[in-house]
Amino acid sequence: MRNQGQIIVTLLSLGLSVSVSAQQVPDTSFTFPIKQTAYEQGKGPMIYIDQAHNNFHTKGGGFSPFSELLEQDGYQVAGLDKTLSEIDILKTCKILVIANALNTANAQDWVLPTPSAFTSEEIAIIRKWVKNGGSLFLIADHMPFAGAAYELGKAFGFEYLNGFAFTGVRSWPPSVFSFKGKTLAESPVTVGPDNNGKVDSIATFTGSAFKAAKGSIPVLRFLDEHYSLQPDTAWSFNSKTPRENLSGYYQGAVRKYGKGKVAVFGEAAMFTAQIANRTLKAGFNSELAPNNAQFALNVIHWLDGMTERP
Repeated sequence: MRNQGQIIVTLLSLGLSVSVSAQQVPDTSFTFPIKQTAYEQGKGPMIYIDQAHNNFHTKGGGFSPFSELLEQDGYQVAGLDKTLSEIDILKTCKILVIANALNTANAQDWVLPTPSAFTSEEIAIIRKWVKNGGSLFLIADHMPFAGAAYELGKAFGFEYLNGFAFTGVRSWPPSVFSFKGKTLAESPVTVGPDNNGKVDSIATFTGSAFKAAKGSIPVLRFLDEHYSLQPDTAWSFNSKTPRENLSGYYQGAVRKYGKGKVAVFGEAAMFTAQIANRTLKAGFNSELAPNNAQFALNVIHWLDGMTERP
């Protein structure tokens, strides 16, 4: 991920980093064959995608393949351009998607400090809305996005680590979480309604890690050998960059909160389809991520309550 449409693919070797910048655009040619849609076209609940907080991903931008997938499944999807100054803004919303929000201070400069993208008032409104039955899908990528989402995540018991989570010595190929590797956990979002849509592996494309809320259900878990680099400037690594072990950290988890639900993830590209440098595929369209589109639907169906209907 990179601001102003740039992504950095970083190779880590012997503590040194080599970066290659590449243009990142949504893959509008991506399609996914949904066997049975959740709703008739346009008859499903309303899903808002936040785009009022300097979001890297918006409905018509980086998350357009995600939006189109949900519309194909029958949901109504709209970009939310208003800040959450009052709870009535979410009155018609069933699921609120927040992906890679930023404070204005970091909109162009991906450096520390990374203040909250949301005011305390907005956080209180979102928390009350979820407690009363709303569903929040919170996605915060690597630094600075994880730092910008820290206060909102903490309101629901999740604590983002504001760094770059790695499962190997390189950021490419992507991380693959699987049952076989004991990094993908059995959960309500690894299967769809009526046990359809089961997935056994998920690919993520460099993101952040977080401590999960007490009582939450793990989805994507890190192992003892995984680590997070904690630079003061995004994608700027050297031999002195602080490094934190990720034992006990996660990149995906879900929980119920009051009458509502929360799904928290530490990587955004996994939920869309993108092309970098004209050839590199990241997300739904990657041959390394054949289950990601179905997984995205599973998460939405769980947030919608479909997996619990008789």
